[in-house]
Amino acid sequence: MGGVDKGLQPLRGKPMVEWVLARLAPQVSEILINANQNLERYASFGHRVVRDEIGGFAGPLAGLHAGLKAAAHPLVATVPCDSPFLPQDLVSRLENSLGENDLAVARTGEQAHPVFVLTRKSTVKNLEAFLAADGRKIDAWYAALKVVEVSFDDEADAFRNINTLEELGRE
Repeated sequence: MGGVDKGLQPLRGKPMVEWVLARLAPQVSEILINANQNLERYASFGHRVVRDEIGGFAGPLAGLHAGLKAAAHPLVATVPCDSPFLPQDLVSRLENSLGENDLAVARTGEQAHPVFVLTRKSTVKNLEAFLAADGRKIDAWYAALKVVEVSFDDEADAFRNINTLEELGRE
């Protein structure tokens, strides 16, 4: 989106992050927002904002790391700010499938959606080691974990993300 903060871009009169929060809040007891800019604006949505602790640009894994370290609960769900139509039962379906695994990831068809996960807080040490070795890809990190993919074929459209201003304008 040309360097603009995607989560704060308006969709149907509200910032995209507000749509995501409305979908996620009923599913969890704690929300942390990972942001490294516009911190006050994100805090205005009423949830704690955590910054990346990992230097350089580690991408979404740096945000996951910050969330895992700050979370008060043993399970942590992650969703991106540019997917405002996420399933309203995402967390419960991931949790129901987690079992003894380290991580549950949403999947539609043959495609996993690696930023839509539920993971154990205890995976933070493994993630720190992966990041310290310059790992940056989410699916490469969780390939070393016990993972279950959870089918959301019945809600495939819920995982589409908005990456450009043109896509945003079509919504």
